[in-house]
Amino acid sequence: MTKIIHVSAECYPIAKVGGLADVVGALPKYQERSGITSQVIMPFYAKDFTKSTPLNCILNSTIYLAETAFDYEILEVPKKQLGFTVFLVKIQNLTDREEVYGYLDDTERFTAFQKVVANFLLLMEHKPDVIHCHDHHTGLLPFFISYAYKYKALKNIPTVLTIHNAQYQGEFSFDKLNYFPEYDLQHSGMLEWDYRINPLATAIKCVWKITTVSPSYLIELQKKANGLESLLQNEQPKSIGILNGVDPEVWNPKTDPLLIKNFSIQNVVSGRKANKEWICNEFGFDPNLPLVAFIGRFVYEKGSDLLPDVITQTFEKFNLNVNILILGSGDLETTSKLEEIQKKYDKKYNHHIGYNEKLSHIIYAGADFLLMPSRVEPCGLNQMYALRYGMIPIVSQVGGLIDTITDIDNGEEGFGITVKKISVHEICFGIQRAADVYNNKSFYSSKRKQIMKIDNSWDRSAEQYINMYHSLKNN
Repeated sequence: MTKIIHVSAECYPIAKVGGLADVVGALPKYQERSGITSQVIMPFYAKDFTKSTPLNCILNSTIYLAETAFDYEILEVPKKQLGFTVFLVKIQNLTDREEVYGYLDDTERFTAFQKVVANFLLLMEHKPDVIHCHDHHTGLLPFFISYAYKYKALKNIPTVLTIHNAQYQGEFSFDKLNYFPEYDLQHSGMLEWDYRINPLATAIKCVWKITTVSPSYLIELQKKANGLESLLQNEQPKSIGILNGVDPEVWNPKTDPLLIKNFSIQNVVSGRKANKEWICNEFGFDPNLPLVAFIGRFVYEKGSDLLPDVITQTFEKFNLNVNILILGSGDLETTSKLEEIQKKYDKKYNHHIGYNEKLSHIIYAGADFLLMPSRVEPCGLNQMYALRYGMIPIVSQVGGLIDTITDIDNGEEGFGITVKKISVHEICFGIQRAADVYNNKSFYSSKRKQIMKIDNSWDRSAEQYINMYHSLKNN
């Protein structure tokens, strides 16, 4: 039986910051159902999940960073809890905190985590057939396995890296090399990129196989990867793009416990109407108007800095009779501008600043259009959630959005609205197209039912990963 170990900084529902958590929380479950053993190793965080879930300590020991010792435990989340086994690495004074990222000692936290993982793998009686690393937080592990003397027993285990977002690489200076396990220094070039230790670049060099979370993102990275373009071009022969999926058990309008009213294709009209009316009552909107919503972080990659001007021009220049709702948080300047224009466009525009899982589900189930003006979108899951709930996406043509959304003007197969250029004017034009679709009631109704039938589940993606694992075992 094949055994896969996923190593990640996030996993839903234990700890989530972004789409990485959704992937690592779903892919192992569907791999398990395909007949392989799929497990996750991640840091422990002081979250609601870990506080409320009985955890079994299976190992305790000490790890060193230079001369500093840190006690650690490895805690097991029972397989019955999530459908796959999760091991939590609890390092005293490092990972036993509430937040996943954002600490000044994140380099120390994730370096120590990866050393503990390597030690744990060494002690496993049944070694994994493949070690699957996710993003830069786990990028040093393939180097440890390949070159550190202590871990030579793991050297022949195939390693895989999935790049969820190449913008973040975790680089730090060589003066922290004393954190590393002992290795032959002639291999230090495997760690270096632009005169610094770069965990993402290290993993790209060391792993047996690289995957990205969509085929189009793989192509994009060879042209724009925050300085790693030439490396990814060079490593293209061992790279493959596999589109993420969504978990239809979590994202199912028929059973979703967070909705005001559940629905299927058969009663989509009444179901979505109930959820929309709740939103409109909550935020002061007219339920008869098309409702356009943005759900996401306020960061440059998501195009969120354009939102204040998009809202202003939608009402002032394009004179559109629509409602706009924003759910998100992040950049303070964007937040300030959104709060300022809310006063001006009361009853037309509103927002909820912050993260709210329940509200996001209701928005997918009630708002008419999802706005995703992303500059960078490695895969994108929001647009797939929207499709499941009968919400038509308005998206830019980047990354996984190219692979999942076909423009509504492309014949009968078209179902979304694509924005050709990421600019305020083009995004407003996309909203105008959405309003036209909404006002053509029969066309809008047919497209809503069409998109709910699209299968973006994990079954197909999980099979592609399994086939890739088997090809590595056979090498």
